[in-house]
Amino acid sequence: MIDNPTMLAISQDSYGTPDVLRLTRVPRPVPGPSQILVAVKAAGLNPTDWKHRSGPLFLNRLPLVLGWDVSGVVEAVGYGVTIFKPGDEVFGMLPYPHGAGSHAEFVAAPARSFVHKPAGIDHVQAGALPLAALTAYQALVDTAGVTTGQRVLVHAAAGGVGHLAVQIAKSLGAHVVGTASAPKHDFVRSLGADEVIDYRTTDFRDAVRDVDMVFDPIAGDTRTRSLEIVRPGGTLVSLLAVTDPAEAKKAAEHRVRMETMLVEADHAGMRAVADLVVSGALRARVDAVFPLTEAAAAHAAGETNRTTGKIVLLVEGTTPQA
Repeated sequence: MIDNPTMLAISQDSYGTPDVLRLTRVPRPVPGPSQILVAVKAAGLNPTDWKHRSGPLFLNRLPLVLGWDVSGVVEAVGYGVTIFKPGDEVFGMLPYPHGAGSHAEFVAAPARSFVHKPAGIDHVQAGALPLAALTAYQALVDTAGVTTGQRVLVHAAAGGVGHLAVQIAKSLGAHVVGTASAPKHDFVRSLGADEVIDYRTTDFRDAVRDVDMVFDPIAGDTRTRSLEIVRPGGTLVSLLAVTDPAEAKKAAEHRVRMETMLVEADHAGMRAVADLVVSGALRARVDAVFPLTEAAAAHAAGETNRTTGKIVLLVEGTTPQA
């Protein structure tokens, strides 16, 4: 028996470019009360990962192991856990932002951050879903309350969170309009979008009006212009903070509810995501898979903003367990 087992993890001792990421050995976590220890098989990469890598953002601590998406197998359970047993396949999102650490061979986290992985998908697919799918679900369902027949505009509809938002909005019975570059229109339509706008050639304000909800992961001028096409009483959900008082004033003038949303670990939300997967209504597009050892290359690929769907780190088989 090993008294102080270790594991491989992608860590950084400073903030900066992908070059600051390094493969290192760190102590293997031990699950505390109400926690489970998960042997990570795959972990998604999200824009928040490279933003946190570049600067402190919400996490001002070093060394730092990033990652919030997890798909894996329960290795051990802490005191009081009844919903999982060792050997269960699970997926979920670590508590955001302070629970980061899934870009490693093991992670310990609250049991109710996870749900059972649907048997019909593999760990790469499951690892791609949690943070982005929860973001879209919490924006569309919990924040905006989208219902059947409403009109929803999804910006960056081919992106990591956008392509899942299109599918979730369709599952709610919405009429979905997406913005994307022309080469990605067929993909966005395949997700169920009713209309697709080429943001490079068309001002979306000329193509769509009176939507009930805008889902905006971009902000800036895109968010400001979006306020003009939301019906009075409608909702715009942004993933980036509003810092310009003039923008808030414009929202008030147009009688648009503008919300900034930060994703939260959510057992009920993950169960809803799993149900959508099982029903066939939700599937992640995995653009690329990198082994854990190539995390820096994965970050560099993500930062090009050319990804369609998600990038996933494959952790299983990286090294024999200590």
